Amino acid sequence: MSANAPLRAPPPGRPEPPQDLARRLEALLRLVFPLISTALVLILAATPTGLPALAFALAMPAIGFWTVFRPAGMAPPIVFLLGLLLDLLTMAPLGVHIIALLALHGVAMRLRFWLARQGFVMVWLCFCLGALAATLLAWGLTAILLLALPPWQPIFHTLLLSAGLYPMIATLLSRAHEAMRRAENLP
Repeated sequence: MSANAPLRAPPPGRPEPPQDLARRLEALLRLVFPLISTALVLILAATPTGLPALAFALAMPAIGFWTVFRPAGMAPPIVFLLGLLLDLLTMAPLGVHIIALLALHGVAMRLRFWLARQGFVMVWLCFCLGALAATLLAWGLTAILLLALPPWQPIFHTLLLSAGLYPMIATLLSRAHEAMRRAENLP
């Protein structure tokens, strides 16, 4: 082969060279960061604060954000686990938060390509609509499972907390997401 010969690309389907252990560990940590950070926030929010709706109100923005901007880190099995954790921490009827969060996740997945191109205000408004639907779904499922109408005030507080906390949570998660994107683009 002469020095002037063009370099050929590796044949299609050929595996990439193995990465060293540090790069694999870093990639794994970036993948599980949405799960771990959201789970820790849920556990902290479930402590006795006087705000029983806080854990659900914090779960929705995190799941909505990660679903739109890092869907591999917030796949449906992860949302299921977070919903189960939330049900167990808040002593809600088993499955209520699982279904509500999976519904929110499904809508966010469906709209994620459109939402990722929108400005913050539009994403926030869409999140507020999704949070409204998720909280009403959770309330309705609780009513069905308990065979009684639960009070509407906690669900109203959850919605207001979630909508009000979204800008702060989205700002923090955006910074974490950008840091992860920069780390992924390093050679």
